[in-house]
Amino acid sequence: MKSILIQVDDRIAQGLDRVAPTAKRQRAEFIRRALLRAIVEAEEEKTRQAYVRKPDSEDEADDWSTAKRSRHDTVRSLVG
Repeated sequence: MKSILIQVDDRIAQGLDRVAPTAKRQRAEFIRRALLRAIVEAEEEKTRQAYVRKPDSEDEADDWSTAKRSRHDTVRSLVG
């Protein structure tokens, strides 16, 4: 696993202290999950923007009307 050193402002540090105390690696796990969520959301937004710029034609489009899986489910499956 790769280590990354970051600096955060006081507001973020205080919020992190409230939701993810340093004991038992809770903080590191919280940060890993938050980063993974942000990455998934950024990738999905990039895909969404691509479809906004160049939407599928009716012939190319798949029927997603019955799709059950949401972004939340995707993130949950990745972070456990």
